[in-house]
Amino acid sequence: MSSTSAGLLQVGFLIAALAVAHRPFGDYMARVYTGSAHSRAERAVYKVARVDPDSEQRWGTYALGVLGFSFVGVVLLYVLQRVQSVLPWDFGRGNVPPGMAFNTAVSFVTNTNWQSYVPETVMGHTVQVVGLTVQNFVSAAVGLAVAVALVRGFVRSRTDRLGNFWVDLTRGTLRVLLPVAFASAVVLIATGVVMSLESGVDVDGRTVAIAPVASQEAIKVLGTNGGGVLNANSAHPFENPGAWSNLIEVFLVLLIPVSLTRTFGTMVGERRQGYVLLGVMGALWTAMLGVIWAAEASGLRPLEGKELRFGVPSSALFANTTTATSTGAVNSAHDSFTGLGGGGLLLNMLFGEMTPGGVGTGLYGILVMAVIALFLAGLMVGRTPEYLGKKLGRREVTAAAVSTLAMPAALLIGAGVAAVLPSTRAALDDPGAHGLSEVLYAYASASNNNGSAFAGITVTNDWFQSSLGVCMALGRFVPIVAVLCLAGSLAAQRKAPGTAGTLPTTGPLFATLLGGAIVLVAALTFVPALALGPLAEALL
Repeated sequence: MSSTSAGLLQVGFLIAALAVAHRPFGDYMARVYTGSAHSRAERAVYKVARVDPDSEQRWGTYALGVLGFSFVGVVLLYVLQRVQSVLPWDFGRGNVPPGMAFNTAVSFVTNTNWQSYVPETVMGHTVQVVGLTVQNFVSAAVGLAVAVALVRGFVRSRTDRLGNFWVDLTRGTLRVLLPVAFASAVVLIATGVVMSLESGVDVDGRTVAIAPVASQEAIKVLGTNGGGVLNANSAHPFENPGAWSNLIEVFLVLLIPVSLTRTFGTMVGERRQGYVLLGVMGALWTAMLGVIWAAEASGLRPLEGKELRFGVPSSALFANTTTATSTGAVNSAHDSFTGLGGGGLLLNMLFGEMTPGGVGTGLYGILVMAVIALFLAGLMVGRTPEYLGKKLGRREVTAAAVSTLAMPAALLIGAGVAAVLPSTRAALDDPGAHGLSEVLYAYASASNNNGSAFAGITVTNDWFQSSLGVCMALGRFVPIVAVLCLAGSLAAQRKAPGTAGTLPTTGPLFATLLGGAIVLVAALTFVPALALGPLAEALL
């Protein structure tokens, strides 16, 4: 069987598996977030945290919960790294330097998992398990909570309440992420993924690093986190031994973002609404997979930077999926992709990572873009736009615009300043078009909370540690606050019945409008930068 045929078979198997899981898992998540009963474990958490689980919050209080919880997470994770030398299982690796500790703390709390360090020589098992893995769970649960709060904004009428952040956070962690991650870890162990508390094993006189990989690998991909326990990430045979583990990891990356479209349709009471979103996500994901796969199979650099056990098809599938979500895991060196292939990976992030996007972030990102698309349609026909019976006025469109523009502003300002600094030129292996692509990719990855990187740029100096950390925080929390503001405004409205002038949002016309808006916003914002970087490199 040719590599192309094998690759197409993998894609077909992946889509079939997602189709099977989409309905039951999506409906299960809808029940999780709409049910009123609390389990014993959840009640214990609420008692310790002094939370009334039956109370609900206004959007501002909900947002303060998100920001306060995340701030405490950054502080605790920073301190944990700075005192690593006194913790068990530190293996003599010492305390993490301040700049690196700040960058890493912000990175994992924002679900970015950007790593400016070598995990097997810098992080001990205690920091990995108690600090980083915990954030892999709760940062993903925060994204789920914000997405559900926005859906409630569309569903509810004439209320100022969006639910309870602490309840949504707890349910997302205990009912969704933890059981699926546990089962997935067992499956990954069966495929050969390593699970050990040892620091390493001796092989022919050399020490090969090992770790409790399987437990962290499962939530790394399920929560669209992406940070590897080992420096080579999912290109390392201990994290990703072969074809089956590779396909399982891609499936886990897509499972929640894809299934959330069913959750959305179920919660709003019209499942066709979710199918339209899924169709747009799937069309753009498929188109970009074709571009990246074709570019890498062109013969220019077919196996450079790729594991032979995966080859071009599986490398393209993995890379396309992790950049179309906010995952950042890699099974190949993105820096070694062709100009067009690497540009495709960058473009996936510049779409806003909503094709299908990260856990929670993909759903609320595409719903925000739906608001923008309907606003543009309303301008063309001279009508006030509506979505799911809610008017999209000045307040709603302003919140959507702020959410949409936060990432480009952080990315372009950060990359623009970095591009003129002498320290940046010293950190690049290539000062030309590819070097600019490396800078753009780094700030796109940080601002989109992705976490992957081109390998030809060294980001360990104070400027990169600080500026990338700031971009991660802005790219995460400005959209979250804007989305929750949008949700509060929608929930306060009375749901109005559709009229003859209402644009249907369950057919191909709206799907085309929404997909076009995603591409148009990215094109108008980023084409000049792309022309100087990936496009120039591809034409050289």
